[in-house]
Amino acid sequence: MDFLFNDLSIHGQFYDISSFRNAFARVMEISRVAERFNHDFYFNRMIVNAEPIPDITMRQAIAKFNKNEQRAAMFRLTRGGPFWDDLRRHGKDDWMESENGEIVTDSALGEAAFRTLHSVVTSLVSVRPSDWDYSPVQVVWRRGPEDQDIGIENWRDAIDLENRLRSAPSSVLSWSDLRNVSKKLYERLVFAGNCFEPLEGLPFSKSSVDRIIFLLGILDRFADAFDNKGNRTPEGNKMYKDYFTGGNALFSDSSDTEKRNFKGELTFPHPANPKESLFCPWHGKERRNIIRLHFSWPIRAGKPVYVVYVGPKITKK
Repeated sequence: MDFLFNDLSIHGQFYDISSFRNAFARVMEISRVAERFNHDFYFNRMIVNAEPIPDITMRQAIAKFNKNEQRAAMFRLTRGGPFWDDLRRHGKDDWMESENGEIVTDSALGEAAFRTLHSVVTSLVSVRPSDWDYSPVQVVWRRGPEDQDIGIENWRDAIDLENRLRSAPSSVLSWSDLRNVSKKLYERLVFAGNCFEPLEGLPFSKSSVDRIIFLLGILDRFADAFDNKGNRTPEGNKMYKDYFTGGNALFSDSSDTEKRNFKGELTFPHPANPKESLFCPWHGKERRNIIRLHFSWPIRAGKPVYVVYVGPKITKK
């Protein structure tokens, strides 16, 4: 599960440093709880410019904290991260609207809604008190006749979150579970028998599991995004633009240098024909633990998508 700090919950509602300091301390405690259970907690890189007190930015307010709190908060908000805008999924043209009609595109709420609608379990974390002291928060993704509604859980208390995480069942508790669940969930993908084995040497990470499942879900949907003539559907074209192009794309080809220097490592036995091999430089990216998911390319209508490798980055320099 991903947790995104709700930047909209900083809106000038505090009247002194002390009350803001106490509220932000609760947010930091929620982040520690999430991370203790191996979940990612994201801020926005620009949040330091928000004003919790009228005419006073978070950066200026935090400068009034004691030295230890100040250092910890500023490191997390400016360098430590992680930051959801580095891994942004929704675009500026995606019209996200809250239940009160407010446009929430470019906010953590819009990002949380988009991720949730694309199979990434995502929650908000809001400052208390604020105008966002309730849960769930409803969002509408305006897509004409295809408008989609989504409710986002919104956490404001560390004890409540810890109780939930302690009691939450999980069907994926190991890399072996990931392999078994993936094969059941994604029927359009063909997994090589040993493709998950490279993960066995890594410490198990629930956040990595969530990301890998998200990547596989995109591939599975993309494999089916073709019309009867074999052309990509409008949804397929949007997925290609959102996930397979651009400098921060979730999926990309290896560089020419990598393909030359690592040709052998990027060549795998063909899952359907042991006498053949597949050169698979295209890969999905799990950035936190530098895991890569290599698959056959191009993806064509009616053709299998072979997933041949899930594990540490192969093309390390």
